[in-house]
Amino acid sequence: MIKLLGKPVAEEIQENVRERVNQFVKKFHRAPQLAVVLVGNDPASVIYTRRKGETARILGMDHKTIAMAETSTPSEVKAIVDQLNKDPSVDGILIQRPLPKGFVEDEVLYWVAPEKDVDAFHPINAGKLYLGLPAFLPCTPAGVMALLKYYQIDPSGKTACVIGRSSIVGKPMANLLLQANATVLHCHSKTPDLRKMTKQAEIVIVAAGKMGLFDESYFRDGAE
Repeated sequence: MIKLLGKPVAEEIQENVRERVNQFVKKFHRAPQLAVVLVGNDPASVIYTRRKGETARILGMDHKTIAMAETSTPSEVKAIVDQLNKDPSVDGILIQRPLPKGFVEDEVLYWVAPEKDVDAFHPINAGKLYLGLPAFLPCTPAGVMALLKYYQIDPSGKTACVIGRSSIVGKPMANLLLQANATVLHCHSKTPDLRKMTKQAEIVIVAAGKMGLFDESYFRDGAE
């Protein structure tokens, strides 16, 4: 297996984003703004949200976090998101997951306007991705594609095995690889004889969310 380090890729992406922010400022005479809606005080979500803000500011963007109590109702949170959708100074909106009990994810997916849905969760953006149309990309699959590009690993003509079928990672990951002309084996935790599938692949991407599914015997020599 080949180990791909993410730090140099992240640094290159940040430099690119910093330049794009500068171009945005010159064109619109303001910095682009990211708004994050945080409901509750889940420790991991609080840290993750804070880091998003820190990174946005380092790159020259404006950022605000709307922190709401865990007891906030879905209608109260949706009202805040509706305000952000209408605010012309807000360019991107994230609703931090996980949300407290009582929120229905199939409804929340529709709350952020597609043109501000930088998580790419809205069904319109998911559909654009499926059709290969320009759209926001989910961050983890986009990051994997950036890793492959940085290390000059061209998926075209290769067999890629994706393990995981979530709408956030697994499904868009398989779609992006298809668009890059890979032959995709799409598997999950219920796939029988998973080892047989992964051994065929030159590129293996694991997004199953389960510990201990694999050992070295699952991968062919030289797999990436």
